Amino acid sequence: MSTPASAKTIPVTVFTGFLGAGKTTVILSLLQRIPKGYNNEFGDVEVDSALVRESNVQVQEMLNGCMCCVLVGQMKNALLELKEKYNPDRVIIETSGSAFPAPIAWQIREMAGDGFTLDAILTVVDCVNFTGYEDTSYTAKMQAKYTDMILFTKHTLVDEYQLDKVIDHVNELNTDTPKLRVDPDQGLSPDVAFGLDTTLFQRQTNGHTGHARKCSAEDIAHLRDHHEREVDIVQLTRARGASADGRPLSRSSLLAFLEALPKDEVYRVKGFVRLRDDETEEEKREADQDWSDAMWIVNCAFGRCTLTPLTQENDRFADDTVRITVMGQDLRMLVPRLAAGFGLPNDEAHLKTYWR
Repeated sequence: MSTPASAKTIPVTVFTGFLGAGKTTVILSLLQRIPKGYNNEFGDVEVDSALVRESNVQVQEMLNGCMCCVLVGQMKNALLELKEKYNPDRVIIETSGSAFPAPIAWQIREMAGDGFTLDAILTVVDCVNFTGYEDTSYTAKMQAKYTDMILFTKHTLVDEYQLDKVIDHVNELNTDTPKLRVDPDQGLSPDVAFGLDTTLFQRQTNGHTGHARKCSAEDIAHLRDHHEREVDIVQLTRARGASADGRPLSRSSLLAFLEALPKDEVYRVKGFVRLRDDETEEEKREADQDWSDAMWIVNCAFGRCTLTPLTQENDRFADDTVRITVMGQDLRMLVPRLAAGFGLPNDEAHLKTYWR
């Protein structure tokens, strides 16, 4: 029998890490190792929510967009709704890759009277790319600096020299915090991730700080405008219909386009696209072919791309052909290429851009 919602405290574990670090993969591996009967809730942005749904895990989408300083005020209502509807044993939050965890931590701490407690902030560090974007992203540094544990991912994809280099860079930012390599086969154990009872980001009360680590004035100042300074964002949308060549894109052509994008400029590509099955030679000759299409989840990080069929499609996607977000740096010159790659005209009706 589950404990009444009003009688228990719900611990909250926050996963942070820069764009494409592998947060969703780590969380999925964690959920697979949680004992049966544990009432799980997982909140994040829409694409990763869809990926979790495809793994048959119940998902509550907490925010429409970045769970960060500009939207953190919405989180209280989302958590209260989770508690009322599901009475979970724990809440796991995945932040946006450009999010500094302090505002989220403060919001959770202020909800102690509502039955929530901040258990831990865990930062995922990508061993393949960290030494590159660490130089351009102040937020990536802060994520590694203010955390209860650092989880190294993709360490099997680098040689010993590169791994030592990443560890040295992280140690310069944060010497004392525990560091763990997440094995791609075994994933993250609940025994390691849960029950840390963090002291990070405790506010001063009654003259007692209780701070294990306080934010510096520089970090707080950066927090106010990090979205504008960190990444360029291009959003591509189109109502349901054919692509520019008169048919939906094929999976092979889209993958070839995505994998050819410069990973030093294009950090992430996430969203939904209607795709047709790759045609056979016979089908290529049939000009009047009635092409069927289905929605696929697009998830790319620094040149590594996956396409996952969206088997649980609902009315939200009924009118969509393309709904894609691209994040990176110096994307202005790539806009025409991005639009063409997704079969869209390069015009304002289908594009929204947000520059640093």
